[in-house]
Amino acid sequence: MNNMNLIPVYPEIFLLIATSVVLLIDMFVSDAKRHFTYYLTLAVLAVCFVLTLGAFQSGETVYTFHNMFVSDPLSSLLKLVSYVAVGITLVYSRRYVSERGMVSGNLGGEFYPLALFALLGQMVMISGSNFLSIYLGLELMSLSLYALVALRRDSAVATEAAMKYFVLGAMASGFLLYGMSMLYGATGSLDLVEVTRAASSGGINPTVLVFGVVFVVAGLAFKLGVVPFHMWVPDVYQGSPTAVTLLLGGAPKLAAFAICFRLLIEALLPLAFDWQQMLTVLAVLSMAIGNITAIAQTNIKRMLAYSTISHMGFMLLGLLAGVVDGNLFSAANAYSSALFYSITYVLTTLGTFGVIMLLARSGFEAESMDDFKGLNQRSPWFAGVMLVLMLSLAGIPPLVGFYAKLSVLQAVLGTGQVWLAVVAVVFSLIGAYYYLRVIKLMYFDEPQDSSPIVAHLDVRVLLSLNGLAMLVLGLWPGMLMDATTTAIVKTLTSFLGKVVS
Repeated sequence: MNNMNLIPVYPEIFLLIATSVVLLIDMFVSDAKRHFTYYLTLAVLAVCFVLTLGAFQSGETVYTFHNMFVSDPLSSLLKLVSYVAVGITLVYSRRYVSERGMVSGNLGGEFYPLALFALLGQMVMISGSNFLSIYLGLELMSLSLYALVALRRDSAVATEAAMKYFVLGAMASGFLLYGMSMLYGATGSLDLVEVTRAASSGGINPTVLVFGVVFVVAGLAFKLGVVPFHMWVPDVYQGSPTAVTLLLGGAPKLAAFAICFRLLIEALLPLAFDWQQMLTVLAVLSMAIGNITAIAQTNIKRMLAYSTISHMGFMLLGLLAGVVDGNLFSAANAYSSALFYSITYVLTTLGTFGVIMLLARSGFEAESMDDFKGLNQRSPWFAGVMLVLMLSLAGIPPLVGFYAKLSVLQAVLGTGQVWLAVVAVVFSLIGAYYYLRVIKLMYFDEPQDSSPIVAHLDVRVLLSLNGLAMLVLGLWPGMLMDATTTAIVKTLTSFLGKVVS
């Protein structure tokens, strides 16, 4: 009966049914009444949050569907944050989607069900305990995002971005699938627990396993957008409608962390020595090229894309610091630091793109760095919010970005790799330049546009809370850090217990 237990899958089942209902209802809603679809989508997210909250509070690990799906503390935490991230994205995007939908007719109600389908894919990825279920979730998320990037059919730039994203995404999926097939051939199983048992038995040809790990890491690197698999990130960020760019830069990063955790740390933990070396190269290259290239950008979405590449490289530092000489004594600290970094980065990115969409209006995208000139004279409050967000991304104390970087660096130093921590600090200092440049434009340059900044009350309140959260989490990070540590410890303990049982 445990194999048919539907209770852990209630959020996914509800989301699938509710998204289909939203899609059908939206067919009969005019552009002028599109707000009904918006509120209905937020209600769906609220119900999903309530359904998942019970599992998070219980802290139990439950496997179902013949061990293809797992509900554990890590999956519950990531799903809760994903609901919040998608909800914030929809609030920030409401006016943007509404205006462009009514003007051009190609960015309207489809945005909401596609966003929910992408979220459903992320949830399946997060709870996947089998190569098949993980890949199914990955493809559901990817196909939804491909469609979202291509929604603006009248834009050659958006069409080009969608084609690049689709082709490179298909290539990444091919790498990942080929790596999984090699691991299946070597271990004889698609189940993560069985793969771990087989890999640690010592009876398998290590060459086949290592080749499988190489392809899996390459596929994951594509999805994370880290160097040298980063080619799609700046073009897709710049070419997509800003609302879609925000959707790309938010919750999918949490799902990317989850798939890395499931495949590398759970399934391939016995091969940690091999994939840690690959992650080290990816992390250093991403921090170097991401931060240095971002300095030369004049388009803020492209600048934030290269910033994302560098931040994903920084997150990889936490993942590669968990196993030291075959011991797991630092695993909880390292992996919880990487999780903490991912969550806080997503929250900061949401606020940053929220400000960009606040400045945008129908026929004007606010994508150039020059569009931020004199923002303090136009709106001191929102300039202050952007100031906090930029300083947090740069890692300036006492904001949460500083604490997130510090926790990852402490985990790296715990492995004895002082040189790696020094490299990370140096590139973080280089990266601070392009964040400070935005602040300089807002406070010391004359505005090029004196038009008033119009925002709905919900956007003003949420954006203010978003900026305030960066300060509050920086001063009192204990609650979130405790939640991430507890989720990692309980999840790893239950997984390893299942492996040895």
